[in-house]
Amino acid sequence: MSQAPTDIKFRKQSQQLELSYASGEQFALDSEFLRVHSPSAEVRGHGAGQETLQTGKLNVQITELIPVGNYALQLVFSDGHDSGIYSWTYLRELCEQRDALWKAYLQKLDDNKASRDPDEQVVKFFN
Repeated sequence: MSQAPTDIKFRKQSQQLELSYASGEQFALDSEFLRVHSPSAEVRGHGAGQETLQTGKLNVQITELIPVGNYALQLVFSDGHDSGIYSWTYLRELCEQRDALWKAYLQKLDDNKASRDPDEQVVKFFN
């Protein structure tokens, strides 16, 4: 089965990338989720354990979508990040695993005393 979406829409107001598939499935991924799960080496590193936790991306927006051949999209974000190439296969994985990935991301933020909000610093005191 092809991983390529049959329809792609970007809703600027809500910052949602909507993907439709031949199976009839439809998904929406928001800009913050896409930014923190960028497939770029800047985010994922060059191997297991080299990932960089993305913090303060709550208000990031997608400013441009650039088709890459017939296999991917390059997303440009308001924070200047533009090096991620989102293949159809990777986008489909993000759609199917969105809830689990988001939960894991929020847990990593908590574990690292970090925040989604660029104007907030998390401080925890332990007894």
